[in-house]
Amino acid sequence: MVEIIFENENLVVVNKPAGIVVFSDNENEESLAKIISKKIPVLRAMGKERYGAVHRLDKETSGVLVFAKNKETFSSLQKELLEKKAKKGYITLVFRQVKDDKREICTFIERSPKDRRKQRAFTDREGKREAITSFKAIRKFKNFSLLQVKIKTGRKHQIRCHLASIGHPVAGDKLYRFKDQIDPKELKRHFLHASFLKIGGEKFIAKVPDELKSIIKNLEKYDNQIR
Repeated sequence: MVEIIFENENLVVVNKPAGIVVFSDNENEESLAKIISKKIPVLRAMGKERYGAVHRLDKETSGVLVFAKNKETFSSLQKELLEKKAKKGYITLVFRQVKDDKREICTFIERSPKDRRKQRAFTDREGKREAITSFKAIRKFKNFSLLQVKIKTGRKHQIRCHLASIGHPVAGDKLYRFKDQIDPKELKRHFLHASFLKIGGEKFIAKVPDELKSIIKNLEKYDNQIR
């Protein structure tokens, strides 16, 4: 069941569960947009606009996701995102302890020439798109760091790519993981959750799933045992 965080005549805001795509061009593939459109018929008429999905999250990422119920709202919120006026916040667990408690990562991103499934961070601009990510350390464990992340741009795989580029891939990430990366045994997907989105004059918050809270509790217990 999909948790609806907020709904009015213009918007539907949900807490997306991990393991499902937001929308798909494959008619046979289940997507969150299709699930929502069954519950809210007005979204069906916006099929060409991704059933009103204003933005997207990766399949294994959970958290705040906004659907527009009409074209005017869709266009307005899309414009806000393009003009970088919306504020996005995430919670993530990364491999190894970060050295800096706060940091901003500014690079250019493009599809990796070695692996077309992945994005890669570059320092040169030519033909690439700017990406800006900042983070603050919430808690450091023996082998991991819990971070609050904010992004000013919305590039594909931006957080996962950026954090891996500085030596701290997201825990559980099968695509950007390092060869020596060790993940919590209980973690079944990458640890990335869209915790809040400020858009359209409103701030929407999605609670961290119990499965991820459990990972943190287990890490805390482990650290306490080895002290």
